[in-house]
Amino acid sequence: MASPARIRRRTATARGRAVAAAVVIVALASGCTRPAPVPSPSAAPPPAVSPTPPPSAPPSSAPRTSASASATPRGPGLVVLTDVDPRIRTDIRYAGAHNFVGRPVAGYLEPLCLLSRPAAEALRRVQDAALARGRSLKVYDCYRPRRAADDFVEWAGQPGEQRMKAEFYPRVAKSELFDEGYIGAPTAHSRGSTLDLTLVDVPTPTQPPYAPGQPLVSCTAPKGQRFADNGVDMGTGFDCFDPLAHTDSPQVTGAPRDNRRLLRQLMTDGGFVNYDREWWHYRYRDEPWPDTYFDVPVARSSAEPAGG
Repeated sequence: MASPARIRRRTATARGRAVAAAVVIVALASGCTRPAPVPSPSAAPPPAVSPTPPPSAPPSSAPRTSASASATPRGPGLVVLTDVDPRIRTDIRYAGAHNFVGRPVAGYLEPLCLLSRPAAEALRRVQDAALARGRSLKVYDCYRPRRAADDFVEWAGQPGEQRMKAEFYPRVAKSELFDEGYIGAPTAHSRGSTLDLTLVDVPTPTQPPYAPGQPLVSCTAPKGQRFADNGVDMGTGFDCFDPLAHTDSPQVTGAPRDNRRLLRQLMTDGGFVNYDREWWHYRYRDEPWPDTYFDVPVARSSAEPAGG
């Protein structure tokens, strides 16, 4: 029979082994079932911006959700161009049906040109120079929300949806529009300092409205045959996805070539850089947010007052 002292030692040893085993079990369990961190109730919602976004994923079949303009924070520094300079004409194509998808684009709640304040003020100086040459600027598109670029990606994944092909990409397969650089996501437009524009005569002729369903004519047709845009002849229509729309296309001569060169001279002198595959596309060289892509909608509620 063991002595009382020996029994007490055995009991203490067993207890120690049991405690050690329990500690190991708890440690292992905590590593597999660690609870997710709980956000603070006072944490602010994430801003509607995305720095350095990843390349576009394939189109998703998931339903699109969009926040209302009243619930969306403003893009810092975006202003309505016509508040800065009401002399500049606007024809915001993605807010309506006369564009390459044939319907209003996601995120365009109002037909407005929103730009960063530095880009808008630079464009006002370009307008001064254009007016001195007997011309005025007319903008087709300015700031573009990321959701709009995503809408283009989704549209590109629908090969049967080509209702506007006859006008906007008559000689280029829809499947090649991304590879050829005509559309893409993310886009510089979402940074707030890139725009699409043309020149118009002063006084400016009236432009007939586009009627959905009207016969389409190729954007590469002569000016008197294609859509009656009131801009000067640039050799193609706006958003013409065709090599003829390349700024220095050797096939464009005479007055259209001179008009493209005048637009590029005015914009370059004003601090803008042209995208050589699209005569209408210019980016402000000193853009304030070169790495930030916004997603606030195109609406007055997304802009700050022109006076600051």
